[in-house]
Amino acid sequence: MFRRREPVPFAFLAEADRFRSNVAPPPPERSSVSRIAGRWLLGLTIVAGLMGSLVVGMPALSVDHSLQGQQSQASPGR
Repeated sequence: MFRRREPVPFAFLAEADRFRSNVAPPPPERSSVSRIAGRWLLGLTIVAGLMGSLVVGMPALSVDHSLQGQQSQASPGR
């Protein structure tokens, strides 16, 4: 197959992974106690909401076997 011998127009992008800076990024800011407590409270609220919806929704998902043998009151009248 024919290969081009001309340089790539964006050769600097290919060389970008070899570039190393001598400037270190600033250290990450430390979280305060109130921020950590707020994150815990938010997490607990989400978990409690999910558990509450599961507890409230379980009776609706269960099948009541005592009603399966009974017929509707409207069916004999027809």
